Amino acid sequence: LYNSVMARADLVITNSYSTAGLVQDRYGTPGNRLRVIHRGVDMERFDPAAISAQRVVALRNAWGLRDGERAVLHPARLTSWKGQAAVIGAARKLMASGRLNGVVLILAGDAQGREAYAESLKAQIAQGGLEGNVRLVGHVADMPAAFAASAAAIVASVEPEAFGRTATEAQAMGCPVIATNIGAPPETVLSEPAVTKNEATGWLVPPGDAEALSQALTRLLELPAEEVSAMAERSRSRVSEQFSLNSMKTKTLAVYDELLQTELRKSFLRSSRS
Repeated sequence: LYNSVMARADLVITNSYSTAGLVQDRYGTPGNRLRVIHRGVDMERFDPAAISAQRVVALRNAWGLRDGERAVLHPARLTSWKGQAAVIGAARKLMASGRLNGVVLILAGDAQGREAYAESLKAQIAQGGLEGNVRLVGHVADMPAAFAASAAAIVASVEPEAFGRTATEAQAMGCPVIATNIGAPPETVLSEPAVTKNEATGWLVPPGDAEALSQALTRLLELPAEEVSAMAERSRSRVSEQFSLNSMKTKTLAVYDELLQTELRKSFLRSSRS
């Protein structure tokens, strides 16, 4: 009842098609009153060309990475629905198959008071003999540099993300993404078999499936450099076109224009070009 006020307007903006479906199912809001506007990425902040080598080196040093080691980043607050257990499980499978050499999985996120959960993750890491390959590094403030310092990023959520900005921010940085195929990430990450290999911008796996996650990580880490570069270019281009801050602004102004019969979107576009 408290949240339903957001679904009773003349037009309702949702941050993904996944959220739009939830609003329709939960509140009966007709589709013709819903407008999907994805959350926007600041393409200037998340720009590989804007990240200095010093920022990357500083993070790698803070994470304790040695020369030649590749980081796989899982940025999420420490809570069970973000899927850290699946990441640790995937690491165990990679280690068992001998594919974890030179790879370090970085669990970056604040416990926010969930110290018991953080301790349980440390225990899982220790039980798997993964102390050298899986690290809890706490809060990371410089996320653009974190993606630049990483060979891949993971969105392992086991419950639906309403949007999931990690997937788009990583892609804006040209950092390959593996995400779970629930909630909004399937809207922002293009994966086989829904698209061809030459159209994919990442991988989608079932939530909580450590085996599928380990297989996707194996494929990603074994990609030739030229294929990684091509995927990075596709990813950044798609985010710029569909999930940028400017795209979010223009689509939002278009909703106001629709209701108020104004021309705010046109004015914004003119001012952006000048």
